[in-house]
Amino acid sequence: MAETNFKWLTCAGILCCLIWNGCAQQGGSDCIKANAKSCGECIQAGPNCGWCKKTDFLQEGEPTSARCDDLAALKSKGCPMEDIENPRGSKQVLENREVTNRKKGAAEKLKPEAITQIQPQKLSLHLRVGEPQTFSLKFKRAEDYPIDLYYLMDLSYSMKDDLENVKSLGTALMLEMEKITSDFRIGFGSFVEKTVMPYISTTPAKLRNPCTGDQNCTSPFSYKNVLSLTSEGNKFNELVGKQHISGNLDSPEGGFDAIMQVAVCGEQIGWRNVTRLLVFSTDAGFHFAGDGKLGGIVLPNDGKCHLENNVYTMSHYYDYPSIAHLVQKLSENNIQTIFAVTEEFQAVYKELKNLIPKSAVGTLSSNSSNVIQLIIDAYNSLSSEVILENTKLPKGVTISYKSFCKNGVNDTQEDGRKCSNISIGDEVRFEINITANECPKKEQNETIKIKPLGFTEEVEINLQFICECQCQSEGEPNSPACHAGNGTFECGACRCNEGRIGRLCECSTDEVNSEDMDAYCRRENSTEICSNNGECICGQCVCKKRENTNEVYSGKYCECDNFNCDRSNGLICGGNGICKCRVCECFPNFTGSACDCSLDTTPCMASNGQICNGRGTCECGTCNCTDPKFQGPTCEMCQTCLGVCAEHKDCVQCRAFDKGEKKETCSQECMHFNMTRVESRDKLPQPGQPDPLSHCKEKDVDDCWFYFTYSVNSNGEANVHVVETPECPSGPDIIPIVAGVVAGIVLIGLALLLIWKLLMIIHDRREFAKFEKEKMNAKWDTGENPIYKSAVTTVVNPKYEGK
Repeated sequence: MAETNFKWLTCAGILCCLIWNGCAQQGGSDCIKANAKSCGECIQAGPNCGWCKKTDFLQEGEPTSARCDDLAALKSKGCPMEDIENPRGSKQVLENREVTNRKKGAAEKLKPEAITQIQPQKLSLHLRVGEPQTFSLKFKRAEDYPIDLYYLMDLSYSMKDDLENVKSLGTALMLEMEKITSDFRIGFGSFVEKTVMPYISTTPAKLRNPCTGDQNCTSPFSYKNVLSLTSEGNKFNELVGKQHISGNLDSPEGGFDAIMQVAVCGEQIGWRNVTRLLVFSTDAGFHFAGDGKLGGIVLPNDGKCHLENNVYTMSHYYDYPSIAHLVQKLSENNIQTIFAVTEEFQAVYKELKNLIPKSAVGTLSSNSSNVIQLIIDAYNSLSSEVILENTKLPKGVTISYKSFCKNGVNDTQEDGRKCSNISIGDEVRFEINITANECPKKEQNETIKIKPLGFTEEVEINLQFICECQCQSEGEPNSPACHAGNGTFECGACRCNEGRIGRLCECSTDEVNSEDMDAYCRRENSTEICSNNGECICGQCVCKKRENTNEVYSGKYCECDNFNCDRSNGLICGGNGICKCRVCECFPNFTGSACDCSLDTTPCMASNGQICNGRGTCECGTCNCTDPKFQGPTCEMCQTCLGVCAEHKDCVQCRAFDKGEKKETCSQECMHFNMTRVESRDKLPQPGQPDPLSHCKEKDVDDCWFYFTYSVNSNGEANVHVVETPECPSGPDIIPIVAGVVAGIVLIGLALLLIWKLLMIIHDRREFAKFEKEKMNAKWDTGENPIYKSAVTTVVNPKYEGK
């Protein structure tokens, strides 16, 4: 058992060494391969890389880059933890207002800017390359949040009947929106088309009235802000009631020009930092970037406000905006768009919705009679979903999201940016990881912002990059330690000035290949430079690196290495030591050239507690038995020896039970040991005591088993512990035996009788068959006996004629 445990522990130790070496190699590989010349370069090589600033850390022949390695490897090489530079990233919350628990009855007590739906509001992250920083972002929809709604309507001739219904929209929509918020404002704008050919007719008559017949239409225009956002629904009705239909030539309209101006002209429209809704109502398609070429307009839309007296004046100068440009401006200004379009153009605007985040499409009836319900439904749809977006990330910085939504719904990647089916008062959480994969060239701080689409609130994150070590700021320029001031001594090493090289900056670049320098890199009586394991730089050997970064050359002439030591079980130094300069330095309790000799005596411990049973010596964890009669892992086996149990059997029997072969001579021959009686086998001494102990099981003269132990203490006294009651086999049960014998005899008799009867039946049947056969073969006459006279007389009447 002890041997098995030792083998298991040895295997576990070897496995741990292999795992540690593998992890060290994997972790240290990137650090060493980075060939870092300074602490700053080292910490940028990976999040597990550290720099040892201990002055005498490097061995002869090791380059400065050997200071950069995995933290565990540096510690194993003898670098104290206080001398390891390993700055870590951190986060700091600068502004963290709690989300607002706003109730509708208290709406008047809070200004819009005092309502908080996202937490935290400002953070500072210190980023180290490759080490992500994680923080949680909480979002909660506030009840009774203010809403600004701008109704942008197509006033081309086909929308004539729709205008009549929109004229009373203001007060009706006000009444409906009061169910959602007590702070609601509404505005109105209209659009037709660019005022150039071929979109409209430019003849003077058509410019005055683009409609045919006796229809009184207003002059065509591109976009007009009729009413800036106001809380007066009656004013909306009044101004919209004064609007007249206009007309154009082609089917698509110039709605994109109008949407752009509504988005960027915040002051004229009157947008507040609240929920911003833009209702775009039309029964036609749209022009987009490039279509302006038809009218000779090639200058791209500049995305700026060009309203004069509430009219867009540059429609003839700038092309229509592109969809991407429109998406950018709507997102920048936190505007959520509701496309209220007729059934005919549903498919077109649904495709547009997929390109514009936080937008919705509703089916407008032919006369816009359902516009209020459409707006309410679209608003509920938009406000029930939160989607996070971030500003442009600095080069080398990545971000990832994980959402924790209602009902235990969690998502990652792109779906981790959003949560759906959010009701008022619901709180959701996002986990955001930000990682720097490289340091910026100028090491300047960067700021990014994260916000929910369609909301004005945002999280401002200041990014500070850890690209240098603290010890670099403590460096000594032109230090005497760097060969008379030819470099800066920082973090335990010299950073050479331009034109100087060498570990201590002792050489100029002109002296590198000098033959005089090579003489300092050769051992006595040798022609090999740096033992062919390195190159001579400035009269000093710089040992080359191996593909396996855990294998290194060292020494003044690169004559040493840590991988050419004796091996055992396929492992360098048997996994029980460290290879230093091609010689194994063994761990405690191990010795030998390959550290394969264990000094642990546990495997040699016999069951009686003695090393090798007192009959051998323990060498490298194995017993060498000195008495040739004894064998086995612990010298306990002896094929020719009379066992201890058999040797003392008769004496124990006579003293404990007063019987046996030595019963008569017991007092003379069997008094050499002390005897103790115990009640049961469990009370016998167990292995583990200091005295050698043997457990015995023997038979006495009555064929009963008796149990005892025999031990000898340090004073040479023999002690016997014997179980006071032997285990005897129970006597035979007579009645079942007799009954069995009688039953057996009866059954055998019946069987014999049945067999005799069966044989008789078979014999009789054979005899009868034989008789029948002989009878059939008889040859005598079978007629009547001539002597026989019948007793019957027959008389025939002669007169009877048979009638």
